[in-house]
Amino acid sequence: CRFNPKDIVIEYVGEKIRHPVGDKREKTNDDCYMFALDNEYIIDATFYGNKARYINHSCDPNLKSDKLVINGETHIIFYALRHIEKAEELCFDYQFDYEEKKIECFCMAKNCKGRLN
Repeated sequence: CRFNPKDIVIEYVGEKIRHPVGDKREKTNDDCYMFALDNEYIIDATFYGNKARYINHSCDPNLKSDKLVINGETHIIFYALRHIEKAEELCFDYQFDYEEKKIECFCMAKNCKGRLN
């Protein structure tokens, strides 16, 4: 097995920006990789990031995101929910906020909710 439950797998890194800047970028960029850090900041991995930005959504995820404070700085990390085998796709539940316009889910998990929000 490659990862055991509760192992830290990867940190979500990128540019730390305020929410209004993120809203503006979201309207002007076709692809954006943003993750809310807190009520004030977003980590934007669109232009500067690592492979964590490519982790796909699943309704039956093998990863969970969490916030970890190190030396007063908040970091977004992904940790394993269960044993993850080598070459297994890494995925987590995006848990998008409820919006009237639904984003369809194609994860094909047995428990798929059919939507991301």
